[in-house]
Amino acid sequence: MAKPPVAPAPAIPFYTAGMRIGLLGGSFNPPHAAHRAISLFAIKRLRLDRVWWLVSPGNPLKNGYGPNDIVARAKAARRIARDPRIDVTCLEAVIGTRYTVDTIGYLRRRCGDARFVWIMGADNLAQFHRWEDWQRIAAMVPIAVIDRPPRSLRALAAPAAQALARHRLPERAAARLAGMEPPAWVFLGGMKLDLSSTSLRNPDGSWK
Repeated sequence: MAKPPVAPAPAIPFYTAGMRIGLLGGSFNPPHAAHRAISLFAIKRLRLDRVWWLVSPGNPLKNGYGPNDIVARAKAARRIARDPRIDVTCLEAVIGTRYTVDTIGYLRRRCGDARFVWIMGADNLAQFHRWEDWQRIAAMVPIAVIDRPPRSLRALAAPAAQALARHRLPERAAARLAGMEPPAWVFLGGMKLDLSSTSLRNPDGSWK
């Protein structure tokens, strides 16, 4: 008999027990086609049921977001997503977390029967060692890194990638990632679309 749906906590999108969920965090300032493309790519390659876009109230490694508040960014993200498997949430603003490690810890406590995968671009892998408690993040959730040429070599040579090298899965095993105990990660190639939110902002922080 199938398990009944799990009642979502505030700001947590609907999910059911055992669901395989990708977590894509970021400023989404602005959201763009690459966010959607990465999500659909991850759904296919990792065999995910959903991807949750975690719209951050602030990134400790970046400056402020100018005039684009979190409500506007979340609204724009929903317009870009255009897929029933992608959910947009302002969870971090609701629960008051500043760091990814705290957000993942919260989700593991509240949604322990879901199978989460953290999704990041190769540009984030290159600076992952600068994230707060990055080793604990890697110990809490499997990680999928999406290649964003020409950043591949720099990302794979970065301190975090080197430290986690023995836990890296071959690409052919990507579909197993969501069911694995961390630390476990995979580097996925094949993404052709490369956009960044920075390139889509005006000097004053507003969107082009």
